[in-house]
Amino acid sequence: MASTASTGLDRLRAEVVQCRRCPRLVAWREQVAREKRAAFRDQEYWGRPVPGFCDPAAGLLILGLAPAAHGGNRTGRIFTGDRSGDWLFASLHRTGFANQPTSVSRDDGLTLTGCYITAPVKCAPPDNKPLPAERDACAPWLTAELALLDLRVVVALGAFAWDQALRHLGPVTPKPRFTHAAETPLPGGRVLLGSYHVSQQNTATGRLTEAMLDGVFLRARELLRG
Repeated sequence: MASTASTGLDRLRAEVVQCRRCPRLVAWREQVAREKRAAFRDQEYWGRPVPGFCDPAAGLLILGLAPAAHGGNRTGRIFTGDRSGDWLFASLHRTGFANQPTSVSRDDGLTLTGCYITAPVKCAPPDNKPLPAERDACAPWLTAELALLDLRVVVALGAFAWDQALRHLGPVTPKPRFTHAAETPLPGGRVLLGSYHVSQQNTATGRLTEAMLDGVFLRARELLRG
């Protein structure tokens, strides 16, 4: 199963990175890659769609929103090279899913065990706000990823990811409300957990603390063992 999933995911990633379905997102990601942030002016930006990554045998899926303009859009790996990723991978390391607490580049030695990370929107959107048509155009990529993974638990980082998880893995009636540490069963014996997004807006203000984030991943581990 893992070998089959790995081969399928490799093929899917090769297709994802060539995607040009959304003209606004293509123009934005490539503009950011050309103009760059001053701190990264000597680096070559990825500037393409950012596929999911890590363990093809994962029981846990972490679902974000979209790559950050100067994070994943720069490094080519989701949640890599920005402060949101600093928070996420530090927590995954503390809770036993990651071999190291940092993620700075595609070749930094990071590996995840039992965990796969992706986003419903594969390109960095302006102001981190994809349009509904862009979300829908990208949906088949997530559908294809989910079909290749043998998931048991999904952690949705933020309300957007929560809604997309329910859309792709539901339906659940009545629709469960998103909040931090929300938990709801999904069809097929899976479980959906909610967490506030690891954005600076949440972490810098204390809306999301390290203990709160760790608590979600520790609960995910309990469910995986269960």
